[in-house]
Amino acid sequence: MKSQASSPFWVPIYAFLLTIISGGLLLKLDICHPGKTLSLIDAIFTATSAVCVTGLAVVDTGSFFSRTGQSVILALIQLGGLGIMTYASLVIYLLGKKVSASDRIAVSQTLIHDPSFNIGRFIVGVVAAVLSIELIGAFLLNRMDPHGFAPYSAIFHSISAFCNAGFSLYPDSLSTWKDNVGINAVFMALIVLGGLGFYVLIELWQKLCDYIFRKKRPITAHPISWQTHVVLETTLILIIVGAVAIWLAESLRAHVIPNFESNELSALFQSVTCRTAGFNTLDISSMTNVSLIFMIFLMVIGGSPGSCAGGLKTTTFRALFAFVSAKIRGRSQVRVGWYALTEDSINKSLTLMALAGAIIGIAVILLSITEGGNIPHTQARGHFIEIFFETVSAFATVGLSTGITTKLTFSGKIIIISLMFVGRLGPVWLLTAINSWQKEPRYKLPEDDLSLG
Repeated sequence: MKSQASSPFWVPIYAFLLTIISGGLLLKLDICHPGKTLSLIDAIFTATSAVCVTGLAVVDTGSFFSRTGQSVILALIQLGGLGIMTYASLVIYLLGKKVSASDRIAVSQTLIHDPSFNIGRFIVGVVAAVLSIELIGAFLLNRMDPHGFAPYSAIFHSISAFCNAGFSLYPDSLSTWKDNVGINAVFMALIVLGGLGFYVLIELWQKLCDYIFRKKRPITAHPISWQTHVVLETTLILIIVGAVAIWLAESLRAHVIPNFESNELSALFQSVTCRTAGFNTLDISSMTNVSLIFMIFLMVIGGSPGSCAGGLKTTTFRALFAFVSAKIRGRSQVRVGWYALTEDSINKSLTLMALAGAIIGIAVILLSITEGGNIPHTQARGHFIEIFFETVSAFATVGLSTGITTKLTFSGKIIIISLMFVGRLGPVWLLTAINSWQKEPRYKLPEDDLSLG
């Protein structure tokens, strides 16, 4: 009998683990940081953060690592951004070998949750599109600031931005360019494109080509698919609402004289980046608790399915919002855009929210113990809001921090590593993998109503 551990849902878990371990061992080599010492736990932490495209760092990437070490991190980011299974299947496809059914299911779940698509053609298109976008982003960054973004730096930051990794070669991330509209625009475009999802990107590219070359397409009621419409609409709403909320929270501080133009741009950038990218143009540790709470909310939602981003995903948020709205309004169907959701979609969304909440809650409690959050405020190494922020940032693979990452204890680093790993795979995938070991009972219990609320 075939072992359940060989289920295709476990393949990406094995692939990510192997890549993280290999990356950690490489980063441990002296050539990656000549004359400096990096502990094994810090090497594994950095490798996990890179592969899981998170961006949390226990050492400064630009000054601590050599060009070789930075290149290893960049390779791990690129591998983690598209998913290890994507590259493995691409190599097999290009070599002319048949892609296994396990690989097909694993990659389809990673990218578009549709096992019926043409895996070879789709993956080639995805990789070509991603590399093209990253090269264009690097070119624009270099042209706008040749000194700040030399060719290598431009490539590093372009890949890090598109993959929503948040790794930067500068200790203050992008604070130097907080008022530079062009640099901010390039980074925001890369981050948004990386968080839309590969299926959405391919569809938009095909629509653009059809429009440019005037190809005749079948007449449909809507120019884009329902999934793409929901993703684009939700992404835009979250960006605008997040920017306004952060701008108001920071501008209304009594001891700050707001500079409308710079605060507005910075608020917009933070609204975009805290949905799993991890770059910052503001000092996160100096932001108000109100701003941090709004950012936590955005981080939990994250990007869209089949993208480089983490979090619950925009479609899950829309499903949950529509479910609550339908119940309040007394509607029997849960409508999102043009269609009503199936019961299975609603159940999956509720399960995902509950599982994510449980994981975050347990991690906050554990970190509060390991990082001294359970002792008096004046003696605590990390306040509750900082620990909560760090936990959500790791789980949603964002990478923003209030500054406690470098102060984490050994146990704290293990917890954050676990959060980044689970967050990158996605709790739904992990739950599916675990469920592959379970068997449906051959009996049913009698049903009854339970008094609720």
